Amino acid sequence: MPAVADSDLRPIYLLTGGDRPKIRRALERLRARFGPESVETIDAQAASGEEVVAACNALGLFSGGGGRLVVVEAVEQWKKPDEEAIAGYVVNPVPGAVLALVAGGDLKGSTLPALAAKAGEVLAYDVPKPRDLPSWVRAQFERLDVSVDGEGARALVEVVGEDATALASEVDKLAAWSGGEPVGRREVELLAAPAHEASAWAIMDAWGARDLAAALAACQADLERGTEPFLVAMRLGSQIALVRQVQTLQEEGLGARDIAKRLRKHEYRVRKALGHAENYSRDELDEAVVRLAALDAALKGASRLAGELELERTLVEIVSRPEPAVRR
Repeated sequence: MPAVADSDLRPIYLLTGGDRPKIRRALERLRARFGPESVETIDAQAASGEEVVAACNALGLFSGGGGRLVVVEAVEQWKKPDEEAIAGYVVNPVPGAVLALVAGGDLKGSTLPALAAKAGEVLAYDVPKPRDLPSWVRAQFERLDVSVDGEGARALVEVVGEDATALASEVDKLAAWSGGEPVGRREVELLAAPAHEASAWAIMDAWGARDLAAALAACQADLERGTEPFLVAMRLGSQIALVRQVQTLQEEGLGARDIAKRLRKHEYRVRKALGHAENYSRDELDEAVVRLAALDAALKGASRLAGELELERTLVEIVSRPEPAVRR
């Protein structure tokens, strides 16, 4: 990408599109133009446009004449006042400072694309169409100086799915394993990890639906993929904590959109958590937290049982519905 790798840098860049591997590589090339101490990364969900402008201006004060880079992730979360703050900044940007805005979602209705096109550059990396993915996969292998035939590229899409990030990760893994030798269907089928079954969200969705069979199957898939029991438990604990939060805020009368703003979470995640909350009482969620704390202790040596078994026992306890009380 000559605009970032070789040419003079612009004061602002907007990186958009669903091809996350290409965006990641573009950012890597951009960061390579600066020293590690000269780069600051900010999450737009936690910082306003005014705060980002303040960061750029602060870099100007302390840069000592050297170039500085401010990377802002998830700018699709910004509202009109945030965009107006950026518009005011690019009229008179700090000399030597580069502002890189990264959009992880839809920018429909946003003024940022027009703003970046006028004052800097828009770098759009669209996801390949499904029919073009095998060719895209072959290009990723060629970038790593590894050849893959058409059958191997199609096999990787069949196994992993259409997610470009997951495909790029598997390409990197297979290229490293091959040692420069050609890769074909046989190597893909032996080594590539299926994306759907390996989804880190599968176990959380199964827990939220109180589907014990699906939860145990997702857990087993995670463990077979090499995921540590501690990491599975940590992800599950994070989701349970979110469900407790949204349940409490819903009881206070807040809707999904207001809860998302309060917690600074994507509305999709909040709605999913609200769906999970319908299947658990407050007491059950509290008990799940206590049980996960006990699992944490067990995984750190308090139990003689294997970590995988402790994890599965915990899943059975927190997913299973309580037995109805027996009348006497």
